Amino acid sequence: MAALMAVEAGCCREATHAREVALTDHEALAVPWSAGELASAGLLFGVHFLVVEDEVRLADLIVQYLRESGHTAEGCYDGPSGLDAARDPRVDAVVMDVMLPGMDGVEVCRTLRREANDVPLVLLTARGAITERVAGLDAGADDYLVKPFALEELSARLRAISRRRPALGARLEVGDLVLDPDERRAWRAGIELDLSRREFAVLEILMENAGWVVSRTRLLEEAWDGEADLTSNSVDVHISKLRAKIDKPFGRDTITTLRGTGYRLETRT
Repeated sequence: MAALMAVEAGCCREATHAREVALTDHEALAVPWSAGELASAGLLFGVHFLVVEDEVRLADLIVQYLRESGHTAEGCYDGPSGLDAARDPRVDAVVMDVMLPGMDGVEVCRTLRREANDVPLVLLTARGAITERVAGLDAGADDYLVKPFALEELSARLRAISRRRPALGARLEVGDLVLDPDERRAWRAGIELDLSRREFAVLEILMENAGWVVSRTRLLEEAWDGEADLTSNSVDVHISKLRAKIDKPFGRDTITTLRGTGYRLETRT
């Protein structure tokens, strides 16, 4: 059982089951401890997040959580710097507090939308601040989250945004393995891979579920669309071909076979 830490007003106390950091005297944000628990939240891999929050401790925790979940993330601690950072086209989604120094989160959101910047944005608001939430949604925010909150809930909100905004995470990235579903192209370490249509389909499914086991039956249903006999070795043959193209030339071992279960694309190689 992992030990977790609670930090309150400068003093620390040990606890079990959850690591917490106090947001106020009575509110706390629960943070999963292990990398496995962090990754289990189910976010898309390879998304770049911007976190804008003037509580530095909270901002850093969210950034750490997102990074350990397989993404890249950066933090800003005031409105003007958050606005500048959100204008970067490499940012896929923004998590932003409403109460920020220099420029509040609602005004930042309103400015971005005025500039025709439709980057997905989740606002963090105080409990009971209904006026803030309404103003944020009216300004163009995609969703809001009330403090205190569990990071699993933040993950769920971001997943929901990704479903409503197909552009978020459209290019799949797992380590140095990159796949573009729209262009039907894939790269490893910057080198384009020569994949057949079926190999590409299998790789896309594995990358969409990176870190999770994908059964042979599911691969047959989705990549073969029911064309192949479930007793055939079609999946095994194509997995072998994929390994020969995405792993062996690069000295990697990315695809793991779990006998009797399926295959898993490893997120750390």
